[in-house]
Amino acid sequence: MNERIEVFRYEAKQTQRLDKYLVACLPEFSRSRLQALVKDGLVSVNGTQTYKTGQSLEPGSVIRITIPPPEPCGLVPEPIPLNVIFENANLLIVNKPAGMVVHPAYGHSGGTLVHAALAHAPEITGVGGEKRPGVVHRLDKNTSGIILLAKNDTAHHWLQDQFRLHRVSKIYLALVDGKPPTSNGRVEASIGRSSSQRKLMAIVTPQKGRQAISEYHTLEAFPSHTLLEVHPITGRTHQIRLHLQFIGCPVAGDTLYGHQHPSIPISRHFLHAFRLTIRLPGEDTPRTFEAPLPDELENVLKQLRRAD
Repeated sequence: MNERIEVFRYEAKQTQRLDKYLVACLPEFSRSRLQALVKDGLVSVNGTQTYKTGQSLEPGSVIRITIPPPEPCGLVPEPIPLNVIFENANLLIVNKPAGMVVHPAYGHSGGTLVHAALAHAPEITGVGGEKRPGVVHRLDKNTSGIILLAKNDTAHHWLQDQFRLHRVSKIYLALVDGKPPTSNGRVEASIGRSSSQRKLMAIVTPQKGRQAISEYHTLEAFPSHTLLEVHPITGRTHQIRLHLQFIGCPVAGDTLYGHQHPSIPISRHFLHAFRLTIRLPGEDTPRTFEAPLPDELENVLKQLRRAD
């Protein structure tokens, strides 16, 4: 694939920042991506190379930008079967199994969702970055359920904006130990890096973390457990698991933030991304997608109902 060259003429009467103008001209790219191209010397204004993302454009300015082809990501596609819920030219929606990591990371160089997606849809190569192609949002390794991947830069930018602006509704199913203080509720507790274990997250003061909000609703109560529907308003790392621990009912099977010895015979935590509602690129009406509970979680509920 060859490099792409675009030339634009700034016709407005007022001055404007270069990076803001480029975002309007090239909406398929994020502002940070375009700023990086400026800093790399790939943009010129009136024939002069510039490295200033905030340079003011005067009426009549001619901007030339060179967009290099995606660099090889170095990831080797792996023909791992995927449970595809929906697919079109812009995105791929998958029901991810527990145990699968979303993208390569330390200790997980292969067998990830990204490796499988590259084999299924090679066009995602380089979309949104070379190391995490197509990734818009994430699920923990042992959380199953709905996750989506973008298949081109325009869709990636659109979908990221939907998440950033809180225009996506996500519903999780969680079986917790004990029961929450109220049948329905809202948790507002900031999340940041743990000061004692740097690989973990923790509930922290607002000054030390980022705002995090979750709402929950009781679906079914058992003697020692409760099945909840959880709606995360924000999307912080490990948010649901931390918030449920914070109100005294950790996710069953969560040995990281809950009880060290699971209260039920389960090899993972009972957390599943069940429903996602989002407006897809080029569409006016939001769509809702669902992923049924996997058999191992459904069987846990059946056992609890029999024992009740």
